[in-house]
Amino acid sequence: MNPTTSKTPIAPTAEGDHEEKVADHLDEGAIEAEGERAVSDGSGLDTDADLDHDLEDDLEDDDSDRAPSGLGAAAAAVVAAGLGVVGLTGAWTGRVVAERETLLGQMKTASGGSVAQQISEIYGDAWHSTALVNGLFALLALLVGVFALVRPAFGAPAKDPQPGWVRAVATAGIALGVLGVLISVGMYFDLIVALPAASAAAG
Repeated sequence: MNPTTSKTPIAPTAEGDHEEKVADHLDEGAIEAEGERAVSDGSGLDTDADLDHDLEDDLEDDDSDRAPSGLGAAAAAVVAAGLGVVGLTGAWTGRVVAERETLLGQMKTASGGSVAQQISEIYGDAWHSTALVNGLFALLALLVGVFALVRPAFGAPAKDPQPGWVRAVATAGIALGVLGVLISVGMYFDLIVALPAASAAAG
């Protein structure tokens, strides 16, 4: 008679339990080592605060780039005042142009000419050339001064209001420019002082 086979389940051996425990221990050790490596590298740290801080810095930099500092308007005001003074007192370019016209007039009248022609060619052309050059400087002063005054009204608003001295200097440049333009126009068209007449030179 064959012996009957037992149907009772066989309990896991102690060797199997030992292997499972060793595997679990190895997995836990690997996880701990990976965490320590991430901390040492800094990759495991929470970077949300750093990202927010960098974003705020970028926004502040963008705002500072967009907001004008007012340096351009201040420089334009000073330039306008300087050009206005040059337009009234004259520049070396005006003297050079006047001397050139005088030389050309002498060359034209070297072979002879009437008194009126000599006055017009030698003196009148040089006079008008000087008035023209000074008028251009005065007109440039006027335009630059107006730009310095109206610049804050265009573009991105400035962080600080325009200083009072900038407006004062720009206004002075405009006033000098207007005065220089009026004087230059009057001198160019002989409205203020007329050229000497040929009859007066003959007498």
